[in-house]
Amino acid sequence: MTSPQQTPDTHGHSHSHGPAAPVSKHLRKVIAAVLIPFATAVLVGLVVLWPGGAPAHERTGVGFDRQTQQGQVVKIEQIDCKDVNAAQVPPTGDTTTPQGREAQRAQTGDCEKATVEVTTGKDKGRRFVEIVQPDAPRQFHVKQGVVVAYAPDAPRDLQYSVTDVDRTTPMALLAGIFALAVVVVGRLRGLMALIALVISFAVLTLFILPAILQGSNPLIVAVVGSSAIMLLALYLCHGLTARTSVAVLGTLISLLLIGLLGSLFIGWASLTGNTDDNTGLIHGLYPEIDMSGLLLAGVIIGSLGVLDDVTVTQTSAVWELRQADPDMGPRALYRAGIRIGRDHIASVVNTLVLAYAGAALPLLLLFSIAESSVGTVANSELVAQEIVRTLVGSIGLVASVPVTTALAALVVSADRPGTSGGGATPETATGAPSGTPPEAPFGTPPKAPAGRPFGGLRTRGGGGRRRKA
Repeated sequence: MTSPQQTPDTHGHSHSHGPAAPVSKHLRKVIAAVLIPFATAVLVGLVVLWPGGAPAHERTGVGFDRQTQQGQVVKIEQIDCKDVNAAQVPPTGDTTTPQGREAQRAQTGDCEKATVEVTTGKDKGRRFVEIVQPDAPRQFHVKQGVVVAYAPDAPRDLQYSVTDVDRTTPMALLAGIFALAVVVVGRLRGLMALIALVISFAVLTLFILPAILQGSNPLIVAVVGSSAIMLLALYLCHGLTARTSVAVLGTLISLLLIGLLGSLFIGWASLTGNTDDNTGLIHGLYPEIDMSGLLLAGVIIGSLGVLDDVTVTQTSAVWELRQADPDMGPRALYRAGIRIGRDHIASVVNTLVLAYAGAALPLLLLFSIAESSVGTVANSELVAQEIVRTLVGSIGLVASVPVTTALAALVVSADRPGTSGGGATPETATGAPSGTPPEAPFGTPPKAPAGRPFGGLRTRGGGGRRRKA
């Protein structure tokens, strides 16, 4: 007996779980009519706004704006803190203040005298001394790699100082483990995702950041850059298909909503975007940068990654529902897809809120120590901008579910037999020539010749012995 196969439905689809049949040529033209001008506009924006590198400026020597080189700890000696520490207990001897207690601790115990050698740059091989107090959060050991800052205007003995440790090896190893895990589990799709990740970082570092530094409007730069990342990442990872195009459209509409809401509430709440030392340094070096626009650009770029996940998942869910039941209309597909989307919304919004809360945990801890009320904390600009960032991004995520589900349901329900450009027709869905009756569906018992059930075997009673006719 031959292997039973599924009967094709009247729309030319089988009940298998392979790739979905392409949509009709008419719908492909409609999608192309929307996406091709959009992709062209993004390309034109990249060309017009392309910065050609970050502008040069005179280094201030403050924060990250310092000349740095690599170094290595070559020697460590134990010395008395009193001999080397400049911290002094207040003349009154008052150690009840934090400053007084810190100065007292700095004068007691053994300190470390670390000799550090510069290993890169024009002063390669030069050595200097770094004093490490016993209660310092960062302790050194011999052969440890460090990052050293160079201050050319300082006295020679004070030109170099240690600012951080070298974390290149553990970070590179972790990145390698991540890439290996993605490729092993995701295989070719995982490899494409890694390539898309590299492209995203390239667009961010080669286009978005230098263009903002050169004075271009941060919002326009963020829209063009995030659109380029979206197009490249989605089509590279998921293929040049109608399914991916629907996800792109859903992502685009949601990004527009996030941009509008972000612009409205950032202006309404009078958020300047200049809330810490880093943003203050940026504003001091490049006063022409619109810091509130930079904040809005960060909202858009930060929401893009989660939006991609939501829109692709919703589109795939609707396509699979259509394959599972080809008789489902757009309304039924939307209702089924939105039920899946509600679960996705609950998990994604919670993830986004916790991600921002985790990043701001030290700040929230400071407010807790100060015993500030919830209203006071929320009203401070440093926290208010994170609240606006979280809520605007979450509104965009929530809106992306019904928007993308509706688009996918309309598109996948509009298949036209014989016009799908390679999709199966009723005659060819099973591989049989036209006019050939299809095989019986899986689970249907084969027909036996008349009068001879079970292909020539007679039975006696319900469970009697069988014998040949």
